[in-house]
Amino acid sequence: MDRVFGLSSFLVLPFWGLMIFLPRARWTRRIMESPLVILAPALLYTALVLPALREVLPIVNRPSLEAVASLLGSPAGATIGWVHFLAFDLFVGRWVYLDSRDRDISPWLMAPVLYLTLMLGPMGFSLYLAVRAVSARLAHAHGEISASRRVKEA
Repeated sequence: MDRVFGLSSFLVLPFWGLMIFLPRARWTRRIMESPLVILAPALLYTALVLPALREVLPIVNRPSLEAVASLLGSPAGATIGWVHFLAFDLFVGRWVYLDSRDRDISPWLMAPVLYLTLMLGPMGFSLYLAVRAVSARLAHAHGEISASRRVKEA
C-alpha cells in the first residue's frame, strides 16, 4: 500500500504541470479538454475501494467521526482517501483551468490559484471563484468604458 500511495501522485502531476507551466500551449488545452485525464486516478480509486467495499460503504452511508477517523487511520484507508483527493482535485483543477482560459484570465494569476487547488483543493477553488468574479467585473467595466468612448468618438 505504501508503494501505491507513493506512486499515485504521478497519475496527476503531468496534468497539473501542463496547466500551471504551459497553460497557453495548444496541446495543453487539447489534452485538458478530455475528461479522460481523470480516468487513471478514478480507476485506481475504484480498484482500491472495491475490495474494501464492505468496510467502506457502511462508513460513507452513515458517517461518524470515529468511523471515518478509523478508516482513514489505516494505510489502506489513507491511500484510498489520498487517491480520492487526487482525482477530485484534478477534476476541479481541470474545470478551473478550462474556465479561466475561456475567460482569458492571465496564466500568471492562475498559476498560484491552480497550485493552491492542487495542494488544498477547496481553498484553491474558492480563490478561483473570487478571481473569476473580479475578472468578470473588470471585463464588464472595461466594456462599458470602451462603449462610452465609441459613443463619444462618433
